[in-house]
Amino acid sequence: MFIQTEATPNPSTLKFLPGRDVLVGEPRDFRSVEASANSPLATGLFAISGVTGVFLGADFISVTKDDTNWAHIKPAILGVIMDHFLSGKPVIVEGGVEVANHDEVDEFFEQADSETVEVIKELLATRVRPAVAMDGGDIIFKGFKEGTVFLHMQGACSGCPSSSATLKSGIENLLRHFVPGVESVQQV
Repeated sequence: MFIQTEATPNPSTLKFLPGRDVLVGEPRDFRSVEASANSPLATGLFAISGVTGVFLGADFISVTKDDTNWAHIKPAILGVIMDHFLSGKPVIVEGGVEVANHDEVDEFFEQADSETVEVIKELLATRVRPAVAMDGGDIIFKGFKEGTVFLHMQGACSGCPSSSATLKSGIENLLRHFVPGVESVQQV
């Protein structure tokens, strides 16, 4: 098994590509070992000293570290990923104990804005999420109120120094261009 690694715009996050599907369905973002209870892969990665976040995408795993040097933990990360896929264990254990993510907030918007919200979600799904996934992250719609779109950054995008530029220069300009009524974008 050959696992490729790619740098991301976030120097604290590396993207690992095992050359096979990682997760079917929506990506999963784990920010603690407790939150990863239903993922043997994420739990194994959190067992490595210095790992502070694990993001599972369709065909990649993004790992975020503290101030530990990549040269010290990258071999252990590669070993955990390889061992996991060779073991045949599932990436997510369905029906396992799922710990609620306290960052998650139900979507909020006025019913009168539902058409606008659908256009925003469509643009995010077709134009933004694929590009953000290439950098090892994801972006989730959280709400729309008084012209402001509220988004949540995950994976490599969470805590990335360039994420505010991505939000303001890229996503905000895109949404303002295509969606009348959008004035700004804010991270939550």
